Amino acid sequence: MNDPEQPDLIAPVADMVEDITVRDFSLRLVEALIFARADPLSTRAIAEVLGAQGGIPHDTADRDAYVAATLAALGAHYAGRGVELVEVAGGWQFRTAPDLAPRLTRVMPRPRRLARSTMETLAIIAYHQPCTRAEIEDIRGVSLSQQVLDTLLEAELIMPLGRKEVPGRPILWGTSNGFLRHFGLKDLGDLPRREELLVDVPDAAPEPPAGPQAAQHGDDAPDEVPDTPGA
Repeated sequence: MNDPEQPDLIAPVADMVEDITVRDFSLRLVEALIFARADPLSTRAIAEVLGAQGGIPHDTADRDAYVAATLAALGAHYAGRGVELVEVAGGWQFRTAPDLAPRLTRVMPRPRRLARSTMETLAIIAYHQPCTRAEIEDIRGVSLSQQVLDTLLEAELIMPLGRKEVPGRPILWGTSNGFLRHFGLKDLGDLPRREELLVDVPDAAPEPPAGPQAAQHGDDAPDEVPDTPGA
């Protein structure tokens, strides 16, 4: 016979086992979700799937905190391994550990490299967005070819953000989520401050050479982008 004064331990133990089982399932499900997605997966989307698939214990008071703890546990599990869990572009994604990425260049296809003029334009858009084509040209000091904008659009690094309410209503350009993914940024707040990128510039620039070797100006000038070391 059961002692009526003896506390019933069966139900609490069963609940503990159930919670441990659900937590383990949550970790595995979140891991599979992020692994299966090519793009970063938002915390909200992860929470919705966990809730729909029974991945959150029924007695959880704060579901957002539970999802955050699950992501933190998964990140800790992958810490120091060949891939790591990172928050990028408003979501979560598995990425190669930074110290190993250079060692993969000989076995992985090399991504297309952007020309210098294209990178300059992208940097201006990133730090001055939203901005118009004319404003980009004013900052660069040279004309901006349509090909540069087309290249950035094709690479999904920029996107139109509407039109500026001035005569002609020019398009306003800004960076996209693809920009954040490409550079591994959580959001635009992760960009280095412009002050950190400044370099010492000589007071007087040397005179450009005369004749056929004179420097060319604008986006028609040849880009001088060095090859990646070890290529």
